[in-house]
Amino acid sequence: MSIKGKLIIVGGGINTGHFEGVDNSIINQQKDFFFQNGILKKVIDESKNGKNSKIEIVTTASQIPLEAAKIYKTAFEMLGAVNANHLFIETRRDALDSDKLKRLTEADVVLFTGGDQLRLTSTIGGTIFHQTLLNKYYHEEFLYVGTSAGAAAATSNMIYGGSSSNALLKGSVEINSGLGLIDSIIVDTHFIHRGRIGRLFQAVVGNPMKIGIGLGEDTGLVILNNNKMTAIGSGNIILVDGREIMDTSLTQVSIGQPISISHLISHVMTRNDVFYLDENKIVIQDSQYKQQNFEA
Repeated sequence: MSIKGKLIIVGGGINTGHFEGVDNSIINQQKDFFFQNGILKKVIDESKNGKNSKIEIVTTASQIPLEAAKIYKTAFEMLGAVNANHLFIETRRDALDSDKLKRLTEADVVLFTGGDQLRLTSTIGGTIFHQTLLNKYYHEEFLYVGTSAGAAAATSNMIYGGSSSNALLKGSVEINSGLGLIDSIIVDTHFIHRGRIGRLFQAVVGNPMKIGIGLGEDTGLVILNNNKMTAIGSGNIILVDGREIMDTSLTQVSIGQPISISHLISHVMTRNDVFYLDENKIVIQDSQYKQQNFEA
């Protein structure tokens, strides 16, 4: 089945055009990147109506919803998108509200902010809001954007807990049901900054038919038809493929014991690289092309 919507999932730490405290020597470079190649610029470019798109910012996962919404709204306005608004959903009752459902129905883009992904899924999961979101994604020219918690929650199986340091001890990674927009991947965020490679290894060895996606900060993927994944942003993405695992001790060891894994395949992507899930194929763009575009 062809999916009409698009996904953009981001590892958190999106460049929102706020440069206070940044070293002066790199401010201009970051500003140029924000306005020309930044993730929020990509959101606008990929949306149905560009700068005129109706963008709803959902802060359900956040502990500071008003502040988070203001930051994104301001960033979109800096980029010329003036129809971005805060769709405040704090409770399951909010997810049934007719006015909020109407706004979702009319939205071209919904951006789910960071925070606690379990709070997000437990608040809207199974509600009419959730069903409307899925219907729009599958049947309309609609863009789902998730950063941090919003990215982790986009999948069917969602990592929501487990320390990085103990991640390769059996049972130390917690996985729950996500929003189910895409089934073939499992996502971890803030990946490089928080050293979460072991956490993703365990998630994949327990779910070897899924591709593990480790998203760096200010880095993401544009996903078309739940197949073609194109890297965006300024950092790295780690892909972990468990489909060719030869052996693992996962089922033999006790809870809390370390895990062995044989033949776990990984890839590293940066901006403009493409991975095709259906073909299990990565296409790396020319490094000179990357450098020219990063400095543009």
